[in-house]
Amino acid sequence: MSMKKSSLWLPFWIAVGVAVGIFIGNKFMVFDNSSVRNVFGGKNKIDQVLSAISKSYVDTVDVDRLVENAIPTILAGLDPHSSYISAEEMALTGEMLDGHFSGIGVEFIIYEDTVSIVNIIPGGPSEAVGIRKGDRIVYVEDSLFVGEKLTNEKVYNKLRGANGTQVKLGIKHKEKQDTTTYVVTRANVPVVSVNSAYKLDDKIGYIKVSQFGSTTYSEFIGAIAKLKSEGCEAFIVDLQQNGGGYLGTPRAMVNEFLDAGQLIYYTEGRIYPREDVFADGLGTLKKEQIVVLLDEASASASEVFAGALQDNDRGLIVGRRSFGKGLVQHPFMFKDGSSMRLTIARYHTPSGRCIQKEYEMGNGDNYSHDLMNRYMRGEFDNQDSIKSDNLPLFHTVAGRPVYGDNGIMPDVFVPRDTIGQNSYSIKIFNSGVLRDFAFSYCDKNRELFTKFKTWEEARDYLNTQPIVNELANYAHSKGINRRPQLIYEAYTLLKDQTEALILRNIYGDVAFYPVIQRNDVLLKETVKLIKEGKAKPEAIANKLYSKK
Repeated sequence: MSMKKSSLWLPFWIAVGVAVGIFIGNKFMVFDNSSVRNVFGGKNKIDQVLSAISKSYVDTVDVDRLVENAIPTILAGLDPHSSYISAEEMALTGEMLDGHFSGIGVEFIIYEDTVSIVNIIPGGPSEAVGIRKGDRIVYVEDSLFVGEKLTNEKVYNKLRGANGTQVKLGIKHKEKQDTTTYVVTRANVPVVSVNSAYKLDDKIGYIKVSQFGSTTYSEFIGAIAKLKSEGCEAFIVDLQQNGGGYLGTPRAMVNEFLDAGQLIYYTEGRIYPREDVFADGLGTLKKEQIVVLLDEASASASEVFAGALQDNDRGLIVGRRSFGKGLVQHPFMFKDGSSMRLTIARYHTPSGRCIQKEYEMGNGDNYSHDLMNRYMRGEFDNQDSIKSDNLPLFHTVAGRPVYGDNGIMPDVFVPRDTIGQNSYSIKIFNSGVLRDFAFSYCDKNRELFTKFKTWEEARDYLNTQPIVNELANYAHSKGINRRPQLIYEAYTLLKDQTEALILRNIYGDVAFYPVIQRNDVLLKETVKLIKEGKAKPEAIANKLYSKK
């Protein structure tokens, strides 16, 4: 090549060289400066990145905030139940499972843009200063606390706080024009996990357990003792919508039903050797019929309880397939009070099955859509929609087939109750109109309810009133047009729901569950099974429940 030609191409090659140099520099550039390390040391990459940012980033950065954001992302690459819980969330979660939280001791709703008190916790701090049901909170710490922007979260943040701290409230009583100022000292407020325990008939007791906390076992034993004293010889334990809690709590509860040496569950992980948990034989309910109610939201500790009774042929499982959570999380605490819940093991029912449903590492979206997928394919309404062909097969002590990897399958399938559900009733429930009407009704009739000696008397009175018509009128005033034919179709459902909420606002859960469940299809089927003796251990072992 001649000198002339080479000189012509020289600018081109210079340009290429500059471009390549820029590319390489962007990818691998380090400063040749003694104050900045050019090569990372032996730490892991996360430490290296954070160290470099802290020392060398062009602007000031809140490294702690970066860590807070990074940890959930890291854990999201694992199973769906490994998670990071902030200090604030940890405090609330821990308090709830420990059987208490610190606050002012009220139940409230936001009614007409105002915090309205539905119930006062007996013996709580609000009752102590004279706050009553129906009162409105209009000021918090001398600041107006009303309006469209009010949310439940904002109210929680204002009313809850550390035990012993104070909050100043401006309260509007119904019979007074002016507000009254109260200074409430926050205190520990009990969280009840056994919400209801009542007789369904002469010999059958019903117990609703909403979560498995530190006080659940003692509440459960108290409920059993109460029902036994009333003559109950068979028990229904309702775990529908119970998402779990402490693993040790169902162990103690199941122990009441099993003989010594019977396996309750076992756990096992990569670095955690198998640990078996057995019954000690000291339980007080070894012969009574027991039925456990499950649905698609029954998870974790609920499944431990149900699986132990099912695999030992001790209890009958009725309802729909449970959630399918068979992973055990251990909390790793940070100094600031936050926690990493890391999956360390799987729990197995006595037959050896793990009931954890299928998941893909790092893909939480598919996992979170599982319940919707079940609904769409008709699983809540048709037992045949539940497929078990490819699931691992196990056997109970008596040899009954049970399946792993997909939740707890009920022994007796009962579809969801859709009686009375139509476009009108669904709109009533979803809009919040039913809740608001119930509160409004109580607010107008508080003096009337003081005349009743028991909640049963109040129930009998409500049965004589045109409650559904009053609800429809109220809904119409809120923009939901009357639909006579649809109201007629949903009449019983609307009546039960409305009366139950009204009575709950006055008397609490003791009145709520017996009323809202008086036409419950699942309970009616369960009572029938018990009366036919199909929940007895020998009947379960011989699968008599499956015979029509």
